[in-house]
Amino acid sequence: MIFLDDIRKAAAILDGRVIRTPLVRSATFSRIADAEVYLKLECLQTGGSFKVRGATFKLLMSSGEIGGGGVVAASAGNHAQGVALAAKAAGVAATIVMPVWASMGKQEATRNYGAQVLLAGDSLAESISIAKDMAEDGRTFIHPYDDEDIIAGQGTIGLEILEDLPDPDVVVVPVGGGGLIGGIASAIKPLRPETRILGVEAAACPSAFESLRKGRRVTVEAKRSIADGISVKELGETNFPIIREHVEEVLLVEEEEIASAVLALLERKKILAEGAGAAPLAALLSSKFEVPEGGKVVLVISGGNLDPPLLERVVRQGLLKNGRIMRFSACIDDVPASLSRLLGLVAERGGNVLSIHHARGGIGLSLLRARVEVEVETRSFDQIEDIRQRLTAAGYEIKVRR
Repeated sequence: MIFLDDIRKAAAILDGRVIRTPLVRSATFSRIADAEVYLKLECLQTGGSFKVRGATFKLLMSSGEIGGGGVVAASAGNHAQGVALAAKAAGVAATIVMPVWASMGKQEATRNYGAQVLLAGDSLAESISIAKDMAEDGRTFIHPYDDEDIIAGQGTIGLEILEDLPDPDVVVVPVGGGGLIGGIASAIKPLRPETRILGVEAAACPSAFESLRKGRRVTVEAKRSIADGISVKELGETNFPIIREHVEEVLLVEEEEIASAVLALLERKKILAEGAGAAPLAALLSSKFEVPEGGKVVLVISGGNLDPPLLERVVRQGLLKNGRIMRFSACIDDVPASLSRLLGLVAERGGNVLSIHHARGGIGLSLLRARVEVEVETRSFDQIEDIRQRLTAAGYEIKVRR
């Protein structure tokens, strides 16, 4: 178990070495939830996530044991950058084993922080196993979550939350291997036992959810998720008993819900969060847990390392889910002004055309007609339905696509 004194020691050592991230109230999300909603912005931490806390504390506690080979770690991205930064600050070499599917942006960021990157393993578990084997040559292995010093370092977030907001009713934390929620829960529960600690996982990889349900650690099959930072197939051995004792519930969120939360943070708070970091907001906006009326809710936005190509896809998915984009196809006469008449009706109902694909010919299509695929910016599903009805009333047969 991790004790409060361990976390207080970590906080004292990390003071001045990591950023004390802000806890900010969101008027928009507070209004939506009918509660006082606060965001703990670890996405503003050095390296873009909370991981540098645990990595820095671990390296400092292990400084007398680290040999000339330096340290080796395994990570899909955020722990990699945290270890790279901590190792650079400590003046030791770092080798990071990353799964072959790790994003190119996180690979490059890790290299830019001074670490050597090795792509190996089809899963994080395989990468961890490879890194442990590499540690046999004299390097010190830094586990991403199943380590008491790592957990204590992450737990400093819990102390900061209580310093800024002494009486939260609910604290919602992303769950991957369990180091973050294990540390936060170990900090908060001894000081304020009435605070509910909730975990959030992507439904695509429900390892903590299934472990709590079955009463033992289990390994699950992981599907692809935009919340890659919490796609961990099995909870850490050290973390599971902490979660079982201190965490009231683990919630599951779907990919569309995560995408909507990423978009909401961008639009409403101008905050860039990766999928894992947005998962607590996804749980709030999709009503996955009860919020006491007027109660105080803290959402831990754990990281902001979202690659630009994925960001584009996530934002588009969020817009589609929220009725902000309408996509439809229609057949029109292949004569002058036919397309402009169709688009004029869309504009008449307030739609803003984003793109058009115009094609002649094709199976089942008359030689005298053309098929158009149109994407329109909209305000809501009500406006989408209004445009659909207007086009139908004008004689067009349209197919609205999601």
